Amino acid sequence: MSTRSHDEGGDPACWLDRVCEECGRIREDPAAACPHCAAAQDPAVRAGGAPAPETSRRRDRDAEGRARNARPRDGLGRPLPYGSPGVARQPEGVVREPTESLAEAQRLLDDGMPFHAHEVLEDAWKSGPPAERELWRGLAQLAVGLTHAARGNVTGAGSLLTRGAAAIGPYAGTAPHGVDVDGLIRWAGELVGSLRGPVPAADHAPRLRVAAER
Repeated sequence: MSTRSHDEGGDPACWLDRVCEECGRIREDPAAACPHCAAAQDPAVRAGGAPAPETSRRRDRDAEGRARNARPRDGLGRPLPYGSPGVARQPEGVVREPTESLAEAQRLLDDGMPFHAHEVLEDAWKSGPPAERELWRGLAQLAVGLTHAARGNVTGAGSLLTRGAAAIGPYAGTAPHGVDVDGLIRWAGELVGSLRGPVPAADHAPRLRVAAER
């Protein structure tokens, strides 16, 4: 496998940064305050006035100048204060063969590290052919949906699992690279229906490929 430089480092395939840490709902602009929380908390909004304009958030960048959040994260990808010890993230911009991406993501899922699995799948989304972009995007969304399920964020998990299942749905007839599209859609639906609180990530890890292809 190799690494490559690309300009998409700040574009979250999985919508991870769009999930509000306070209420669990998805916000369309990850750089702005959550409109759901702001609407509930800002007296001006409750009174029918316009909220105060947001101050632009400074974006962290890596050594090559690409957008890359530098805040440390815990094992489930939750942001920690700057300077805190965290769990090492996957290197960004790694180009792998599709089967290699699936194998590495499966290993991380089985180890209870869906946040790290989503980073592998996001790299595949960025480096793969246009015809497969939604497949890899959907797989990344499923992995981050499991991340939020493990965190106990039922609302965010349900939204991302549903989005991910919808994204991979059109590939059910071809199952590129042996991806078990039908099985993943069933898994996502069952997990959404059963969520009541935090779940052990490893115990709920999905099978990415059909048994004969793994």
